[in-house]
Amino acid sequence: MFAIVRTGGKQYRVAAGDKIAVEKLAGDAGDTVTLGDVLLAGEGETIADASKVTVSAEIIAQAKGEKVVVFKKRRRHNYRRKAGHRQQMTLLRITDVGEGKKAAAKKSPAKKADDKPAAEKKAAPAKKPAAKKAPAKKAEPKKEAAKKAPAKKAAAKKAPAKKAAPKAADKK
Repeated sequence: MFAIVRTGGKQYRVAAGDKIAVEKLAGDAGDTVTLGDVLLAGEGETIADASKVTVSAEIIAQAKGEKVVVFKKRRRHNYRRKAGHRQQMTLLRITDVGEGKKAAAKKSPAKKADDKPAAEKKAAPAKKPAAKKAPAKKAEPKKEAAKKAPAKKAAAKKAPAKKAAPKAADKK
């Protein structure tokens, strides 16, 4: 059975026994991780219900990717900057792609390995101050109405001044 999984903003086609390198995930070597965002699953030419499929993987190692050189230059301005970057990666071995009781049994230990529940608890208090900011937004439309009133005053045009008599008539 195969599955297409999204993690770290990228999509991977995986099957049991595959090894893949993904964006850094929390955990140490030997930990089990469940990749929950399954986009598509199937076996051969048949497609299974992706919402019932789970993908279990074991972390092989935490590593760095290849070095990427970033070179900036502006010609004729004596401007050159060189920087490098190595992306943090996690090497995974896919242990199981499946649905039903096997996947559900492996899901519970995987949650213990992840620190995501603790992060979600911390995120909950952050949402409460966001609710307090909402009334402040209601006050802003009043300010906009006040700004529109002076704009109407500026739009009023003054009467044009009368032009003097043409000088051509004076010359005759």
